[in-house]
Amino acid sequence: MEIRAAVTREAGRFSIEAVDLDEPLADEVLVRLVATGMCHTDLVALDQHMPYPLPAILGHEGVGVVERVGPQASRVRAGDHVVLSFAACGHCPTCQAGRPAYCQTARQLNLAVRRPDGRCAHHAAGQPVSAGFFGQSSFASHALVRERDAVRVRGDVPLAALAPLGCSVQTGAGGVLNVLKPSAGSSIAVFGLGAVGLSAVMAARLAGCGRIIAIDLHGTRLDMAAGFGATDLIKVDDTSSAARVQTLVAGGVDFAVDATGVPAVMAEAVAATHRTGTSLMLGLPPPTVKVPLDAGLLLGGRTIRASIEGDSVPGLFIPQLVELQRTGQLPFERMCKVYPLDAINEAVRDCRDGSTIKPIITMDAA
Repeated sequence: MEIRAAVTREAGRFSIEAVDLDEPLADEVLVRLVATGMCHTDLVALDQHMPYPLPAILGHEGVGVVERVGPQASRVRAGDHVVLSFAACGHCPTCQAGRPAYCQTARQLNLAVRRPDGRCAHHAAGQPVSAGFFGQSSFASHALVRERDAVRVRGDVPLAALAPLGCSVQTGAGGVLNVLKPSAGSSIAVFGLGAVGLSAVMAARLAGCGRIIAIDLHGTRLDMAAGFGATDLIKVDDTSSAARVQTLVAGGVDFAVDATGVPAVMAEAVAATHRTGTSLMLGLPPPTVKVPLDAGLLLGGRTIRASIEGDSVPGLFIPQLVELQRTGQLPFERMCKVYPLDAINEAVRDCRDGSTIKPIITMDAA
């Protein structure tokens, strides 16, 4: 069948093209996409800082409606509303232990360019197109995914509003609720107020944190954090943000979250905690970059953790997040701005300059 897709043929730019897509096989599911969130990881791949063979279809926060299923698919059926999330094998020891974000074949599955049997399901102008990015490649009108990576959700919630759940909200909210699990009244500092950081702020409020300190360069993002429950706001300047956190909470906070992936900021997050506090790294730094930690900070009992996708089991956690959004307890739609597929390069520009926190790309219904 012919679909429309945003194809990356050169670093930094998308082109809207007609692409031929194969029918679903085995446990694959054909999903008509309604919308896809744009995430920082998409931009890293778009710029080829994360190598992904071009030409390619990116996108990994898709939501849509199942149109057809392969002969071995049994979990979802045509007409189901689904949120697409990261790929995991489901049978390795880590997956079996309920930690699919750390699947032993996660890299191969989430950076796949073809089907597992080596065949290419996407072609444009008679040439193969890489697809399978985070198991979905959802900057398109349709996507082929394995059914285990499609999470069925209730059908009475506007699908486009759920697009951030597949990665960014799952990561930020899951980092707080699944990993840190703060007790009511505890203190937390969140460094970086993009979609992941703001999701962490919302989750901290849900958890009942008594002090929620939000730190960012942009005043507009700080204002949004205040609306999401932040009790204290720090606009980054030439002074140490960690020191400013310590003036607000004597001795430091119980928890700190870094959502920037900037090494110097990651070190600030560690320094903002008290002697037995915990800092959680959710940002994506370049793989070979070193974090300049003061070794003395580690001797008092501090804990440093990292998390992928909020340590979530998407099939369980995403429906919970849908309910929280539906009831107004996790209003992440307020940080989103909608762009049609034809305006995807405009969305990239606005995401880069910080004027849009979470672009949502909507697809044609054809």
